[in-house]
Amino acid sequence: MVVAKNKTNKIGLALAGGGPVGGIYEVGAMAALAESCKGVDFNHLDIYVGVSSGAFIAANIANGLSPALLAEKLVDTRSDEFFDADLFLRPAFREYLQRLLDVPVLFWSSLREYLSDPWHLNVLEAFQGLSHALPTGIFNGAGIDESLRKLFSSGGRSNDFRQLGHRLYIVATDLDSGESVAFGSPGHEQVPISLAVQASAALPGLFPPVKINDRYYVDGALIKTLHASVALHEGADLVICINPLVPYDSRLVPDRPAVKNSTLAPDHLVKGGLPVVLSQTFRAIIYSRMRTGMDRYRLEFEGKDVLLFEPSRDDAEMFFTNVFSYRGRSRLCEHAYQRTRSDLYQRRDELRPILARHGIELDLAVLKDHRRSLLPSKQRPDLASSASALDSSLQDLARWLQARRVGP
Repeated sequence: MVVAKNKTNKIGLALAGGGPVGGIYEVGAMAALAESCKGVDFNHLDIYVGVSSGAFIAANIANGLSPALLAEKLVDTRSDEFFDADLFLRPAFREYLQRLLDVPVLFWSSLREYLSDPWHLNVLEAFQGLSHALPTGIFNGAGIDESLRKLFSSGGRSNDFRQLGHRLYIVATDLDSGESVAFGSPGHEQVPISLAVQASAALPGLFPPVKINDRYYVDGALIKTLHASVALHEGADLVICINPLVPYDSRLVPDRPAVKNSTLAPDHLVKGGLPVVLSQTFRAIIYSRMRTGMDRYRLEFEGKDVLLFEPSRDDAEMFFTNVFSYRGRSRLCEHAYQRTRSDLYQRRDELRPILARHGIELDLAVLKDHRRSLLPSKQRPDLASSASALDSSLQDLARWLQARRVGP
């Protein structure tokens, strides 16, 4: 029997950043949560908070697109209705041209400075002003605004924070002050949702900063990857958090797993070269900050519940997939779905009393049904779900035995 939700209880959803792969993971995870949690509708929560790619997903969920529908769009490899990758990877030609036009002025200014005191000025030092001509981004992020503006203009959806039936907060970073700004909050609710999402996802170096009301904004994850505190400050009693990026721990993996069914994950990450080293460094930094924040929430918001769902530290599939990849979206969405289903079942004793306080009940029958999948039947490998469940059980057993192994 499902306990009726206390009318005073407020439930929030906080989605972290993580590039296209992170957004795909969040959709798959939410699809698993939505079908397994009785007594809660993910399209009718009280508060939504999104950062970077999580902002893109949160804006869609708050606008009535269900996790199941988003998952369906992602696993259908014939359709780009939900997310047209080419639209977001257009070169920033306007930015290139603007910077190129600055080169002559910067060059002659640097040359005059050098010739004014050539005996004391280093050539590189004098001409460092030319660095101002470097583009601030490779791709034109305006495609995000265009795509969402079009999507939210029909079907009863809205591109106006004030017209939504729920509170939506999109977090970006003010480039000139380094402070976080939650679009949708008082004083920032007049900004179109689509433009706020573009600003929140403007990762420096890849996308130019986004100008909004004479201020420039970049990726909201620069300060924190998961701004669950925004929902807590707005009175949320339960915040469900999804974080798609975690650092990898090869010590947890007895045997090197296959990645994308072709290569093996290296036993030492240094063998993966600079991209892998940078990925691990970036993930470790943001993960450490997130864990610190989670610990602080427990002290600052006593009596509030914050539940975090994320990949495991030995999830090679998530770690070794480029965060900007979109080609394997159906596989990754299914991976997140099955991973979250397994996580919910393994943590059932911990989660059930917490969820019950907010009128939510775990549907164990759904979690035990290994035939469930986001993929159409023709795309499912034979016995894929059963094999996944068996593999997870065997890995748990291997870790248990390894932890109790006594040396000679």
